[in-house]
Amino acid sequence: MPIPGSGLAKGLAVTLRTMTRKSVTEQYPDAQPELPPRTRGVIGLFEENCTVCMLCARECPDWCIYIDSHKETVPPAAPGGRERSRNVLDRFAIDFSLCMYCGICIEVCPFDALFWSPEFEYAETDIRDLTHERDKLREWMWTVPAPPALDPAAEEPKEIAAARKTADKLAAAQAEPAEPQGGES
Repeated sequence: MPIPGSGLAKGLAVTLRTMTRKSVTEQYPDAQPELPPRTRGVIGLFEENCTVCMLCARECPDWCIYIDSHKETVPPAAPGGRERSRNVLDRFAIDFSLCMYCGICIEVCPFDALFWSPEFEYAETDIRDLTHERDKLREWMWTVPAPPALDPAAEEPKEIAAARKTADKLAAAQAEPAEPQGGES
C-alpha cells in the first residue's frame, strides 16, 4: 500500500532536480541557431532559368504560386529564318501563408529555377505581406548552399558516359591519317 503523499514528494523531487540543472535555452535573436546545411527554410528563385512553363504552379497542392507572363517575338537567328515567340516572366510570387513547404514545386521544375534556401527569418506583422514577389525570391537565391560534392567512387552517369564515348570516337576518327585517294602513279 502506497504511503500517503508519496506522489507529491516524488513530484517535488523532480521539480527540485530540474531547477538545479543548468538551462540549455538559446536566446534566439541574440544567438543564431546552428542549422543543418540543407535546411528547408524558404524557396529561392533563379529567374534566369525560369521558362514560364507553369509546372510549379500546376503541381502545387496549395495553389500558392502566382505566375504572370507575356509572349515576345524573337527575330530570326539566321537570315531567311522565321520569327519565334517566347514567354517572358512578368510576375513570380509565392504566398508563404499558404505554402506547406512540401517541395513539390522544386522537384518538378525541369530547368532548376527553384531551390531551398536556409533562410527562415521572413515573418511579417500582416499575413497579406507573406506573398513574396520575385525580387525577394531572387535575394534568397544567393543564400542557397552549394550542392554536396559528388562521390568519387560513384559510377559515371550514363549520359556523360555516352557523350564521352561519342567524343572519343570522333577524336579517333579525326586522328586517323587520311588515306591517299586516286590510282597508282
